[in-house]
Amino acid sequence: MPRTADHAQRRSQIIEAVCGLVAEEGLGAATVARVAARAGISVGLVQHYFPSKDDMLLHAFEYVSTAVAARVAAAAEEGTRHERSIAAVLAAAVAEHLPLDERRRAEFRITRTFAGRALDSPRLAEVDTRSAAALQAELARAVTNGKECGEVLPDLDVHAAALRLASVTEGLAAAVYRGAPADRVKSVLEAELGAVFTGECRQYSR
Repeated sequence: MPRTADHAQRRSQIIEAVCGLVAEEGLGAATVARVAARAGISVGLVQHYFPSKDDMLLHAFEYVSTAVAARVAAAAEEGTRHERSIAAVLAAAVAEHLPLDERRRAEFRITRTFAGRALDSPRLAEVDTRSAAALQAELARAVTNGKECGEVLPDLDVHAAALRLASVTEGLAAAVYRGAPADRVKSVLEAELGAVFTGECRQYSR
């Protein structure tokens, strides 16, 4: 049995290879042979860790999701440190889901590939649904916090607002990938957030 560190390193090598191939050429390129060659390990070892293409894609999706979540958390921490409004923090967090640079474009290709594959795979569909629900829950929490600090009207439907913002995020991500100008996307995002966060934050008032 490989040591724990070796085990984790090999899995990471394989996942990064899958991510690179999917991002550059699509799911069809992520064959076991090409993944093994890119990761610098044997075909048998790839199959040992990931018996099927769905297994590889699932872990690639989780890898990307973890990376995005870490950046969102960092954006929230920075916003709190600089006493920014919830709307401003949320704008920065949502931007991490948009393919505005090469890294995020690669991540978008992986998540879209995963979503497409999930249409024919109940196992992947369950993860895809759970991921979407998690995003909506995070947005609902932000809207609820907005109510508490005065940025959101008390009678606003939290879950409807979260669904709206999640749908906007998904739509804008696709628009950016297809070539929509970044400044126009930013304006749309600010307008959508402004429709939800209509008040001013009392949390940092002097």
